[in-house]
Amino acid sequence: MDIPKIIQDLRDELNQHNHNYYVLDKPTISDFEFDQKLKQLQELENQHPEYFDENSPTQRVGGTITKNFQTVVHDYRMYSLDNSYSTEDLIDWETRIQKVLGNVPLQYTCELKYDGASISITYENGKLKRAVTRGDGFQGDDVTNNIKTIKSIPLKLKGSYPDRFDIRGEIILPFEGFEKMNQELIEIGETPYSNPRNTASGSLKLQDSSEVAKRPLECLLYFIVGNNLNIKTQFEGLEAARNWGFKVPKEARLANSLEEVFEYINYWDEHRHNLPYETDGVVIKVNSFQHQDELGYTAKSPRWAMAYKFKAEQVSTKLNSISYQVGRTGSITPVANLEPVQLAGTIVKRASLHNADQIEKLDIRIGDTVFVEKGGEIIPKIIGVDLTKRNQSSEATLYISHCPECHSELVRTEGEANHYCPNFYGCPPQIIGRIQHYISRKAMDIEGLGGETVALLYNNGLVKDYADLYELTVEQILPLDRMAQKSAENLVNGVQKSKEVPFERVLYAIGIRYVGETVAKKLAKHYKTIDALQNASLLDLILVDEIGEKIAQSVIEFFENEENVRIIERLKQFGVQMELIEKHNPNATDKLAGKTFVVSGVFEKFSRDDLKKAIEDNGGKVGSSISAKTDFVVAGDNMGPAKLEKANQLKVPIISEDDFLAMIS
Repeated sequence: MDIPKIIQDLRDELNQHNHNYYVLDKPTISDFEFDQKLKQLQELENQHPEYFDENSPTQRVGGTITKNFQTVVHDYRMYSLDNSYSTEDLIDWETRIQKVLGNVPLQYTCELKYDGASISITYENGKLKRAVTRGDGFQGDDVTNNIKTIKSIPLKLKGSYPDRFDIRGEIILPFEGFEKMNQELIEIGETPYSNPRNTASGSLKLQDSSEVAKRPLECLLYFIVGNNLNIKTQFEGLEAARNWGFKVPKEARLANSLEEVFEYINYWDEHRHNLPYETDGVVIKVNSFQHQDELGYTAKSPRWAMAYKFKAEQVSTKLNSISYQVGRTGSITPVANLEPVQLAGTIVKRASLHNADQIEKLDIRIGDTVFVEKGGEIIPKIIGVDLTKRNQSSEATLYISHCPECHSELVRTEGEANHYCPNFYGCPPQIIGRIQHYISRKAMDIEGLGGETVALLYNNGLVKDYADLYELTVEQILPLDRMAQKSAENLVNGVQKSKEVPFERVLYAIGIRYVGETVAKKLAKHYKTIDALQNASLLDLILVDEIGEKIAQSVIEFFENEENVRIIERLKQFGVQMELIEKHNPNATDKLAGKTFVVSGVFEKFSRDDLKKAIEDNGGKVGSSISAKTDFVVAGDNMGPAKLEKANQLKVPIISEDDFLAMIS
């Protein structure tokens, strides 16, 4: 008896039945027959462990326990999408695209925007290697064991496919399965889940994969990314993924104009309620990968894609009271406390009121019946008042004059919408907020320390600023609520490990107003050390590429404050990285110093990113658009006509990649 062949034949057959049932929705055998074959395979694998395969259909039942999900850096960043809410927004978007591409004929791929949890799955040689949540776009959590339990995700691909690639999709919970789960909870007297999206997202982080296997999750795939894909368009990519065995929504359509895009939007705005899953809009993508490459990305989003959000659901409810929150910068945010109401699948009890101007503009009063919307935002907002239901004795809302936490008199700078508490170093929410920002994932990413623990440390007098974190001991932490020996040790170790975090992230972490991740990287690269930045003049800062007067003034004010300087000095003493450690490239030169290059087209010897890195490694600067300051355009095949025209108009030399290689050789 050829046991290896019997086992492999059973695996192939069961994989095909899984595909027929969960992807094609066309089962060819009964559930009983499937279970019998699966049982036969399990028995053979138990008898012959030497033929174990982690991608066998028997492994989908789960059983792996994951205590801590490992953080993994994405091979390719997962960007978020820009949102639009009208046809005018989409027309403006196309105009911006055509300015870059030069009025070329465009096709668009239209896809429904499913409301679930984003996932990136890596396949290598046709086998599922790992699955990572979106996280912050740069890195996410490895949830491979849980993802393998979802039967619409192939463990092994069919046909011909690239050696390695990532495929992005949305983990969703169909309405039918969600309702069944809730019915089972109700029957045993448990609280039902609030909505399918949150339940799907929470499922990915369950520690026991066998519990995930019990949930009727599905994965809808929509984008392939990688090298040497041999795919030229988004629509072709969807077809290829479908042939490899992925569940790709059939609702996707190819549009030859914006008019056809609008037809697609209008159709699904009306028919979306007939779908088996939640959808909140349409994603429109420029179809050609070459055009996508030419358009590139902003700091947060691809320029070649846009999400059109369907009109938000709206409800009315009573405004019971208004409370005021203090942010880490001292900004005051008014919050409406509402009579609980169901909105877009969740129970809403609070909504943002933004600022004093918004309250005055809408004349919002306590006791009013207000209209609440959840359009494109996570936090619901009040968009109007039902004046027909207003009590005649109601009084206009008076915005608070003093901080609700420290009672300092609020200030409002001319030209700014928000009021601020000026007690920067004495107002508890501001102090706690700054420390919470310091430890956050994009900043120091201190393992074992969360926002609630920061508040606990502050309220118990253990920290007054983020430098105090480095003096914490296990003995100090142990008496706090919910703190055991191991968690206290993890916290202290996590703080000490943060000393390895590179300077650009430290610069973001210390919380200089207006200095986000991108600006922090530019300042770190330019000044190299915290001392050089601290000693920079306003004019020096303004002359740094893409640093405006507002940011420059904020940096100056930060270092003029003696308390900030004292904290920075303490961080230095504790060993936090306060200078840029640049990786030495043995082939780097300064041959291109003072020269600015723009890269356009498709290249044979370089990828676009490698070409840009070669420019920077040799002292040059990479520009995003052609201007009078551009010294050279490095052009590959299919250079954008708009860039070609601009280069000729400004008489900027256009060179090939071979010319570029000659310059640096």
